[in-house]
Amino acid sequence: MGVFLRIAARNIMLARRRTALLGGALALVTMLLVLLLALSAGLSDTIVRSATTLSAGHVNVSGWHKLTSRDAAPIVMDAQKIRAIVEAETPGLDYTIVRHRGWAKVVSEATSLNAGLVGINYAEEGRLMAQLQLAPTSEYKDGGDDTKVGDFSEIARPGTAILFAGQARRLEVGVGDVLTLSTETSDGQSNTGEVRVVAVAKDMGMLSNWSIFVPTQTILDIYQLKPDTAGAIMVYLKDIDRASETMDTLRDVFMRHGYGVMDHNPVPFFMKFESVAGEDWTGQKIDLTIWSDEVSFLQWVVTAVDTISFVLITVLLIIIGVGIMNTMWIAVRERTGEVGTLRAIGMSRRRVLLMFLLEALLLGFFATVVGAGLGAAIGLAVDAAAIHVPVAAVQAILMTDVLHLQVQLTDVLAAIAVFTVVTALSALAPALRAARLEPVTAIHHIG
Repeated sequence: MGVFLRIAARNIMLARRRTALLGGALALVTMLLVLLLALSAGLSDTIVRSATTLSAGHVNVSGWHKLTSRDAAPIVMDAQKIRAIVEAETPGLDYTIVRHRGWAKVVSEATSLNAGLVGINYAEEGRLMAQLQLAPTSEYKDGGDDTKVGDFSEIARPGTAILFAGQARRLEVGVGDVLTLSTETSDGQSNTGEVRVVAVAKDMGMLSNWSIFVPTQTILDIYQLKPDTAGAIMVYLKDIDRASETMDTLRDVFMRHGYGVMDHNPVPFFMKFESVAGEDWTGQKIDLTIWSDEVSFLQWVVTAVDTISFVLITVLLIIIGVGIMNTMWIAVRERTGEVGTLRAIGMSRRRVLLMFLLEALLLGFFATVVGAGLGAAIGLAVDAAAIHVPVAAVQAILMTDVLHLQVQLTDVLAAIAVFTVVTALSALAPALRAARLEPVTAIHHIG
């Protein structure tokens, strides 16, 4: 094998120009694949981080309460008792938080918008507060600058609210301004309340377009709810990959405790109103979901990026494959006499085939290693540079205002393996032709 490797390496070095062109193309395509995979992984990571910060836990214990068979309120009754059951019987539990949910028309002096209300307890929201960043006034006020005003801790006070920059810009408000919340209670009555903006956070993609944070008591007051209610008990695990398994475990736990549990429906809670209202039962049922269910409407973003990447890489693979095949055909033609001599002195067809395949594998392997290394280095550098994305539409899709690439070792190794194998397969037909040459014919071949 060592002899064949030396022969393959020698032949690659002899055809320097051809090797440089083909190797460069392979390295470039491999680099592009690594960067596309890093973009997809970064987008997935951003969605997970945003989802589990803004709108969902790793597992969500929410519920529906029906006074009549035709209505539906996304409320958990006896929330503290249910939370105690969760904390006592959830394997791998890290911590839990309780949030309240609502939907209201938010009115400023200039305009209005509809937004989801998220009732929070500041003392429990360390994860959220660590992720939120104050937005400079230039992001939501005409004539603003890089000054950052506001204090997230003020959300602990009653009658306060935290907006995101896009919402503040549409409402034409800033820190200190008062907003009116107008909504409808579960029994059909209209109710209003006022909140004062205490901070404006930087946008966090699509999820931040419709989430306004208010104290828990604001939700209880505006919806006239009892203190021992909740919108959802969000369960955070030490290992997010066990979310589905934990959800199934909690389903059995709640059924054992005598609670009605809804069939798993992997969509956000706000998409279930109509289906739940159409079910013939009253009282309360527990609704269990995992984080990906609550943001399933965003999965198209990752799917779109992956689809575009797949199409692009497939086209490039075809082009590279054709290029490798043509190059190997040329190599076989140029070395027909050499092949005839080797066959005449006793080299078997299998070894001739191996010699040409090893040549393609060596070229493919070293070129893809270089390309994957460059791609990984560029990806890490871009991520470390935290490059700002200036276009709002792109920010919404990427779920962040900075370009986030996540280079994963498995993706780098996969890119190397895929293109090395493609290189070998593309060289297979010319190598087979070389192996089938008759010694006498090959020796007398000219040109």
